[in-house]
Amino acid sequence: MFCMQCGQELIQKIFEEKKRFVCPVCGWVYYQQLKVSSAVIIEKNNQILLLKRAYDPWKDFWYLPAGYVEHDEDPRMAGIREVSEEIGIKIQIQENGLFNYYYFDDDPRGNGLLLVYVSNVLKWNMTPSEEITDYRFFSPKQLPKSLCGAGHRTAILDWVKMKNE
Repeated sequence: MFCMQCGQELIQKIFEEKKRFVCPVCGWVYYQQLKVSSAVIIEKNNQILLLKRAYDPWKDFWYLPAGYVEHDEDPRMAGIREVSEEIGIKIQIQENGLFNYYYFDDDPRGNGLLLVYVSNVLKWNMTPSEEITDYRFFSPKQLPKSLCGAGHRTAILDWVKMKNE
């Protein structure tokens, strides 16, 4: 890893009570940041839509339609985009539609935040992408055992709790 200011190779040292990459020449510090993902809850007849991943990590595990937020993208718009790309459904995020957010540290690509939104479907045009091998609607009592990590499992189980209240 190299300095963004002067190009010198960074070294690891304790800075601000944490091990960080620091430039030994100019002192520039690399602050590692969380990855941000958006997921969307899509319901039909009191069932939740889950997708089955085609690729690692979490291959063959079920997850909410989701993906990374681009650096210049609103997280709500990222959720809308990801749903369209992964399954072809056109949605809008409900007003005050943030369901919850989840910190995760179990993804090999890095730690992050999963922002989960509740949506309304505008157009059911279910066309799965190559990113998924299956999609289904599940009732709160019939969820698959293999739920994805990275915040998805917790979000799905929170949805079940909400449905059971």
